[in-house]
Amino acid sequence: METFQFYTTLGFQHVTDLNGLDHLYFIVALSLPFGINDWKKLLWWVTLFTLGHSLSLIGNYYAGYGFSSYWIELLIPITIAVGCFPLLLQKRPSTNGFSSVLTFLFGLIHGLGFGRFFAMMVEPDAAIVGLFSFALGVELAQLAIVLAVLLLNFFISKRYRFLKFWRLGLGGIIFLLALVMIVERI
Repeated sequence: METFQFYTTLGFQHVTDLNGLDHLYFIVALSLPFGINDWKKLLWWVTLFTLGHSLSLIGNYYAGYGFSSYWIELLIPITIAVGCFPLLLQKRPSTNGFSSVLTFLFGLIHGLGFGRFFAMMVEPDAAIVGLFSFALGVELAQLAIVLAVLLLNFFISKRYRFLKFWRLGLGGIIFLLALVMIVERI
């Protein structure tokens, strides 16, 4: 139980850590175009992101993927910038399978960024529990972010009626932060 709780907490902190905001930026950008009624779609996409992230961790742990950290660290902010396109274009992401595949792929990329570190810290006798509970912590943190964004969207749309500017403004800020991250990593 102690191992489960440790890795669940670690997964939650991985997403909410202010020293590594890539998950936060991506999940906020993913959630911003939607309202409360879209929670099922967002739950699906966040879970796909977590599955991709988890598969990267599992693959790195058991197969020792040898991807270049330079390219992975560069791709992570690119996924964030791409995730902002619907906000900047003032369009909701399509509900077709392409968005689901893209979200899963972005999860794989983000997981590769953390995979080496995670592989170094997981004890072999706790690998399965550690990987599962870490994924649960990641999922819970991402769902908390989605809920916060949906509630803010609802509050802003009902109270202030400038939801379009809120989405465009916050999307623009996240996009610019992602561009800064890209330039720093080139």
